[in-house]
Amino acid sequence: MQDVIAQVLSYIWGIWRFRWLALITAWVIAIGGWLFVYQMPEAYVATARVYVDSNSVLRPLLRGLAIQPNVSQRIAMMSRTLLSRPNLEKLMRMTDLDLQVQTDREKDDFLGQLRDSITLTGDRANTSLYSIAVQDADRDTAKRIVQALITVFIESSLSDKREDSSGAQDFLDEQIAEYEVRLIEAEDRLALFKQRYAGILPGDGSGYYGKMGETQAQLDAARLQLRELENRREALQSQVDGEEPVFLSSSSSLSSPLDARIQALQTQKDLLLSRYTERHPEVVQINRLISDLEREKQAEIDAAMSAGVGNAYSGLTSSPVYQGMRAMLAETDAQVAELNVRVAEYERRSEALKERVDNIPVIEAELKQLDRDYQVIAAQHQELLQRREAARLSQDVEQNANDVTFRVVDPPFVPFEPSEPNKLILNSLVLVAALGAGAALALLASLIKPVVADQRALTRLTGLPLLGSVTQVAAPEQRKRDAVGLAVFASLTLVLLVSFVGINIGRLGGLS
Repeated sequence: MQDVIAQVLSYIWGIWRFRWLALITAWVIAIGGWLFVYQMPEAYVATARVYVDSNSVLRPLLRGLAIQPNVSQRIAMMSRTLLSRPNLEKLMRMTDLDLQVQTDREKDDFLGQLRDSITLTGDRANTSLYSIAVQDADRDTAKRIVQALITVFIESSLSDKREDSSGAQDFLDEQIAEYEVRLIEAEDRLALFKQRYAGILPGDGSGYYGKMGETQAQLDAARLQLRELENRREALQSQVDGEEPVFLSSSSSLSSPLDARIQALQTQKDLLLSRYTERHPEVVQINRLISDLEREKQAEIDAAMSAGVGNAYSGLTSSPVYQGMRAMLAETDAQVAELNVRVAEYERRSEALKERVDNIPVIEAELKQLDRDYQVIAAQHQELLQRREAARLSQDVEQNANDVTFRVVDPPFVPFEPSEPNKLILNSLVLVAALGAGAALALLASLIKPVVADQRALTRLTGLPLLGSVTQVAAPEQRKRDAVGLAVFASLTLVLLVSFVGINIGRLGGLS
């Protein structure tokens, strides 16, 4: 630690040895620096602060009904584009600064200077607070520029809001018109496809494979029911064929046992004709059965007449048991005929579906694709309609209510003294730089021409032990010259400091 202190003291002694060099250097640098600061042009800085309040009461009320723009982002973008060329030209016209330019070159240069003189900053703690500063050589001009800049800032934000709403409305109208055309085209394609494959398309419920399974199940049930009725008819026929005539009628007229069956078929035919025409398959089938039974009846009557047993038939037909069995047999024949027609129809449907097994899936896939395209376009069209209504409501809100409020917190203010540059700080820096440069130059000179300042330095330099030292006793004339030199040095140093104070005394008074 003592070595460090000794080294520092040796540097101080070296600077003191060349103190006149240090003082002259400080004077030269200080005078030159102060002259440079003095000739620097002064300017006034006008300041103002604007608060942008975007917390509108309508915003929470209209959430979900109207489009809520990002007001903070819009204002931030507006603040970054505030110094664009159109806004600067508008600012020149508002403050009559355009009267100072004559040519386009002068206008471009003036716009560049105007842009450099304007500063717009936001508060980090409060993003809604903006500070505006304008630097100009004329105090009144700086104040006018700040006032005009506030007006441009507010008007540009409001006009951009109206332009955004109008542009959004136009864009949505164009998109809706385009989607309406696409929606009509999709509807036409779907209608033409359904017309082309009318009767072939599967039902809305189960599709092709479900319909095919349903038809097969109906066919199997009809076949089972047909077999049951056929077995019943065979049993009835065997009973009728084995019946003996018990009660004989005194009537001599001949009648056939097939009359009841023909009557039952005729009743069944009448019921079918009430719903269908003569060309219906079941009606045609019953007519064919009636014709066959009538021929069979005629053949039996002819055979009975030729054999002389007409009275037997007459007695047999008058038996109640026999008549009931013949009626049941006739009803069963009618049901069998009806089921034959139904089975044939189900077989036809099943065969038709089997023949389309290769085409139906393709048709179904194409139908689903057309329907999917239509649903997508319809959903997008509906979404655009909702967006347009929301945009229209938002535009009405913007026109009838202010969602953004601009408030001037600090009106434009310009100090009576020039604010830029701060010559007090600059002159202080010049003084510090001058003193530092003088001390550095003196230290450098002492290092170039070193001397032994004390006993420790001599011992370290020679490496020999020190036996003793002799103190120099200055003569009175030498002491007098040293005192005069010290007084002159102190006076010149004091004059340097006093000069600094005198140069900046006006500014020091302004600060106080």
